[in-house]
Amino acid sequence: MRKLIAIGCAVVLYFAASAPARAKWIEEQMDLPVQVSDSYGKTIAQSIKVTVFRDDSNPTPAPVLVLNHGRSAEATERAAMGRAKYLKASRYFVAQGFIVAVPTRIGYGDTGGEDVEDTGNCNTKRYEPGYAASLAQTVAVLEAVRSRPDVDRERVVIAGQSFGGTTAIAAAAQRITGVVAVINVAGGGGGNPKTRPQRPCGPQVMERLFGSYGKTARVPTLWIYTENDQYLGAKYPREWFQAFKDAGGVGEFEQFPALGEDGHSLFVRFPEVWQPRVRAFLDGLGFVAPRGGVGK
Repeated sequence: MRKLIAIGCAVVLYFAASAPARAKWIEEQMDLPVQVSDSYGKTIAQSIKVTVFRDDSNPTPAPVLVLNHGRSAEATERAAMGRAKYLKASRYFVAQGFIVAVPTRIGYGDTGGEDVEDTGNCNTKRYEPGYAASLAQTVAVLEAVRSRPDVDRERVVIAGQSFGGTTAIAAAAQRITGVVAVINVAGGGGGNPKTRPQRPCGPQVMERLFGSYGKTARVPTLWIYTENDQYLGAKYPREWFQAFKDAGGVGEFEQFPALGEDGHSLFVRFPEVWQPRVRAFLDGLGFVAPRGGVGK
C-alpha cells in the first residue's frame, strides 16, 4: 500500500509573500488506492485524489488533521467540484501547526467513479452505508499520512463540513488509534435548499444514526452550526447532538446566528466566525499554534 501511495506523488512549493521568510507553504498531491462498499454491498476499489498541506517551518513531528468535504444534492455539482482543497481552511489549520490532508472521495470531482455515498430516496433514507463508505476512505487517508516521518501519530484530529462533518462523528465512534478530537461543521445529510429548505429528508433516521455513534464515541467533539442553515434547519442539529450526548457521546455544541443567505456555507464563507471557536477547542486539548507560520 505504501509503495502505491508513493507512486504519482507530486510536490508543489508555494512561498507566501506575506509570511515570514522562513515559512514555506507546501502542497503535496497523491493518488491513494482505497476500497469501499456501497449501500448495496458492492465493493468498489479505485484511487482517490488527496492533497496534503504543510508549512516546513512548523515544528515536527506535527499533528495531523484530515479534512473532509461535503456532498451537493446535485450530481452535476458533485462531478464538477474538481479537487477538494479548502484552501483558506487548510491554511488556517496549517497555521495551527497541523499537517492537513484533504481527500476528494469516490464519486466526486477529479477522483470520479460511482456514487458510493448515495443514501437512497427521501422517504427511505439509509444513511449509515453512505457514511461508512466515506469513513473507510478517511481511515485510508489517515493511515497513509500517519506513515510519514514528520507526523505525530498520536495527535490526530478529524474534521469535516456537511457530509464530511457527519463522517467526522462516525470516525469518533470508531475509536481510531491516535484520533484525539473531532470537529463537525454543519454535519448532517438529506438536505436540499432548492426543494426542501431547512427540511432535510429523514431527520429522525439521522437522529438515530448520531445516537448510535454516541454509544461508542468518547473523544472530545465540537459541533458547529448556524440558525439559518438551508440544508438542515435550526432545530434538527440540536436534536442530533442531544441524541449523541444521551447515548454517551462527548461534545460541545455551538449554533451561530444567521449568516448570509444560507448558514450552511459557514465553513467556506465565514471563517472569521468559526475559527476563534475552533481555536478555543484546540486550546482546551493542548494544541499549541507555532509562531510565524504560513497563514498567520
